[in-house]
Amino acid sequence: MKSEAILDYAGKAQRRRRFCLKQDFNDACQKSGVALRLPPQSKIVGWFAVVLLSVITALAQTNSITLHTIGDSTMANKPVIPANPERGWGQMLQMYFKDSVRVENYAQNGRSSKTFIAEGRWDKVLTALNPGDFVIIQFGHNDEKTNDVHRGTAPFGEYTTNLARFIRETREHKATPILATPVARRKFNAEGKLTDTHGDYPKAVRAVAADQKVPLLELCTATEKLVQQLGPESSKRLFRWIPAGEFAADSKKFEDDTHFNAYGASRVCDLAVVEIEAKVPELAAHLNRSSKSTKPITPALEK
Repeated sequence: MKSEAILDYAGKAQRRRRFCLKQDFNDACQKSGVALRLPPQSKIVGWFAVVLLSVITALAQTNSITLHTIGDSTMANKPVIPANPERGWGQMLQMYFKDSVRVENYAQNGRSSKTFIAEGRWDKVLTALNPGDFVIIQFGHNDEKTNDVHRGTAPFGEYTTNLARFIRETREHKATPILATPVARRKFNAEGKLTDTHGDYPKAVRAVAADQKVPLLELCTATEKLVQQLGPESSKRLFRWIPAGEFAADSKKFEDDTHFNAYGASRVCDLAVVEIEAKVPELAAHLNRSSKSTKPITPALEK
């Protein structure tokens, strides 16, 4: 009986302390002119749930990274409404990653490394960069137009200088730069052999990557092999070779050997993912693999 009396007394004392705490709080509020009351237990639980959700959301955002892509029209986003056959490979890249990676594609039609900087587009990327982010850099198609004083750059001159700047300033923001050689154009000679259209620009990218110790996505070689494998006729399936009237009654015919359709852009992404898997393991960890897949990613052969 004695122990029961002690427990009963302790319970009454605890309830008394709770009452006094609430009364003191209410008295203080009344004296200060603030009409507050201790919230009911249900409201406290609700507030706690909101705070907990905010913390979880903040942690999820902290653990996410952004993959920024910069380059030209072969990488750029294209309009999809109304129906449009063209796609840039950077436009298709998001689906290859888990939700932990957000792809921001800054690539623009007609831009060289020179005009991308001159127009302030690179500054926008730098403003958005956070530690732990990645930047894929692919220029060349428009840098090669040396007869255009506004866009053209010398491969082992201003071009490499600009690439080195992208690398340096990305690293200054504690992000990881990744270089990519320019994707191939579809140009065959009379014997059905794919011919080079990029000259020294892929070599310049490789030299900068080696000098700066930057991961290199070898998209030039990979896309050349793919286009050559398909041959002069079947390779049209990758590019914007579209009969008149296919996408709209009044749409014109396209025979474009530079820009990809949706299928071609996705095939370039396939090749880019192979390179990421081999050379950028920190980013490859976020690839949206099939749950059944355990083997290293290798390029699929066309049939």
